[in-house]
Amino acid sequence: MKYILHFLLFIVLMISSSDLSLAQWVETNIRTDIFSLTVSGKNLFAGEGGGRFFYSTDSGTNWTGIYIDLKYANNNVRSLVVNGANLFAGTNNGVYLSTNNGINWNAVNNGLPKNAVYALAVKGSNIFAGTDGGGVCFSTNNGTNWTVINTGLTFLSVYALAVSGSNIFAGTYGAGVFLSIDNGTSWTEVNSGLTNTYVNAFAVSGANLFAGTNNGVFLSTNSGTSWTASLSGTWVFSLAFSGTNLFAGTQMDGIYLSTNNGTSWVNTGGVGHIALALATSDTNLFAGCYDGILRRSLSEMITTGVNDDQKQILTRFTLEQNYPNPFNPATTVSFNLPTKGFVLLKVYDLIGREVATIVSEEMSAGSYSKQWSAADLPSGVYFYRLQCGLYTEAKKLTLLR
Repeated sequence: MKYILHFLLFIVLMISSSDLSLAQWVETNIRTDIFSLTVSGKNLFAGEGGGRFFYSTDSGTNWTGIYIDLKYANNNVRSLVVNGANLFAGTNNGVYLSTNNGINWNAVNNGLPKNAVYALAVKGSNIFAGTDGGGVCFSTNNGTNWTVINTGLTFLSVYALAVSGSNIFAGTYGAGVFLSIDNGTSWTEVNSGLTNTYVNAFAVSGANLFAGTNNGVFLSTNSGTSWTASLSGTWVFSLAFSGTNLFAGTQMDGIYLSTNNGTSWVNTGGVGHIALALATSDTNLFAGCYDGILRRSLSEMITTGVNDDQKQILTRFTLEQNYPNPFNPATTVSFNLPTKGFVLLKVYDLIGREVATIVSEEMSAGSYSKQWSAADLPSGVYFYRLQCGLYTEAKKLTLLR
């Protein structure tokens, strides 16, 4: 009976913690994977992992969905950008253009490599596209024609683009940041101090450039010449500014807010959701996640600061589900530590044999993400276990080759 009571208490605590982590975030009526968000006037646009485009004209209360191209299944809409009356969507099948707020779409891929388009950016009349394996392309005629511009770009998986004045930044998924000062004619690597070179997102505010990576947020105040760590120990998928307030969407760890250019951060909740995209519209922040769209009042987050619910998030151990899962050959495991302690994070096979040690060290309180490669292991189901003091928790992962 004692063990049953302990188990029931554990379940109650888990449910309570889950409720706290979602406190004050509102789930919209979208229940699908959202990869991208953007705003134009009163319209809010969202790109889905299954090839649909959603738009809302009432601050996310109601949404209308449209398939961009019925010929292609799973045509993930990975990026959205507005340029005047034109709306561009970067997908697994190139770039699409809408001139009527997403009601109708046409493919505009002449000269574009046959690669997924992960990032789009606007600089004057030019549209830039970052592709997965094809580098950077640009168009001067709204996508009618594209030109590949990869001189000096030594790594061609470009997941993020940003424009700051006359500078264009390309964030690659494995080789860090590259800078062009001549509209993409040539590129130069700018990675000094950038200790994680997997760049998922950029945000620009004046002279400040922020990069969201697989190990937090980095800040450059000198056009990428040097970088300093701003938010560490968590996988950051998305960044967005609202005035002087910077938001960072993470993998399972919540959505962070900095009101002082990244000097300090607070967790506003949303734990358990992978925040792939962020956008502000009217008085709300929207987060596009793997399981829908979250909405929260900007004024509530900014004026509240670290409230009791946010403190609760930071005062409990959590071991998150690895991502991606299934995986091949690398995956990332995230966890939260409320106190300093000696941490062991190990992987075991189905019969309990230890096959890998991911972490074995003293660690300070905080949120962490650790990447693990199973390149030398066969396909199958494994377990990973986190231990810190009296806390232990294990989860299952699947290696699928």
